[in-house]
Amino acid sequence: MSLGDDTGRTRTRLPEASGDPYGGARRNGRSSSRSLVTVVGVVVLLIAAIAFANRGGGDSDAEEGGGDSPKAAATAPTGEKPVSAGASGIPAGFAHDRQGAESAAANYSVALVSADILKPDRRAEIVRQVFVADKQTSLENRFDKAYSKEFLSTIGLDENGNAAPGETYVSRTMPIGTKVIGYSDTNATVDVWCSGVFGTAGEKTTNPVTSDWFTMTLQLRWADGDWKVDSFAQKDGPAPVPGDDKASTAEEMAKAVQEYGGFTYAR
Repeated sequence: MSLGDDTGRTRTRLPEASGDPYGGARRNGRSSSRSLVTVVGVVVLLIAAIAFANRGGGDSDAEEGGGDSPKAAATAPTGEKPVSAGASGIPAGFAHDRQGAESAAANYSVALVSADILKPDRRAEIVRQVFVADKQTSLENRFDKAYSKEFLSTIGLDENGNAAPGETYVSRTMPIGTKVIGYSDTNATVDVWCSGVFGTAGEKTTNPVTSDWFTMTLQLRWADGDWKVDSFAQKDGPAPVPGDDKASTAEEMAKAVQEYGGFTYAR
C-alpha cells in the first residue's frame, strides 16, 4: 500500500502473474519486474481519502522535546494493565501520561485505517470515539465526501462499503512501534510505525490484497478525560527489503481475515 499525498494520488500494485491474483505470485525485492508492478492510480487504498478528509487539521501545541523531555522516546514494555474496550470496540480510558498517549495513538491508527471506516454507520461511530469534539462534525462531512459512492465504486465496494458477493475487502493495520515526538499535560505528538494489508480477496479481483509499511503522526489532545485525535498525517516507510514469500490464495486470505481477530495495543 502507498499512502496518498496532497494530490490524492495512490499507488496500486498489480499481480505479477496471470490467473489467480494470489496463487503462485511471489514477491522478490531484487526482481527487475518489480518496477512494472507499481503504477499511479486513484483507487484501492483508503489512506488517500483519509488524508483528504483530514486536511485543514489544527496544529498541535505539544512541547517539542522541551525541558527535561527527550526529543523521542521509543516503545518499551512497561507491564502496565492494558486499557479496556470503549465505544465501537475502540479502546478508551488511556492514562494521562506519555505511555497513555502512545497507547491511544497505536489504537487510533488501527481504527483510522480499517475497513470499517468505509462504512457510513461505522465511520460516524469511529469519528465520535477517536476525535476531539470540536473536530467531529467537520471531519464527518469531509469523510463522507471523501468516501463517496463514486470513490467506493472504484475500489469495488457498494455505497455501504461492502464488497461484492464472494469477495472480502481487507484493510487491517498492525502498529510495529510508537515514538513520542512531543508531550505536555494537554497535548502529545506520537509517531506510529505500521504495517498493513489492503485490498480485495476474491478470485476475480483486480485489486488483490497486498502489504505496505508507513508511519502515522497523530496530534493528540487531552479532552473529556481521555486522549483524542486533533489531527494526523502519514508518510511512507520505514520498510524492510521485501521477502520472497509465496502469496496466499484469495480464499486463504479471506478466511484468515475472518478467523483472526485484532489486538488492543498498550504501551
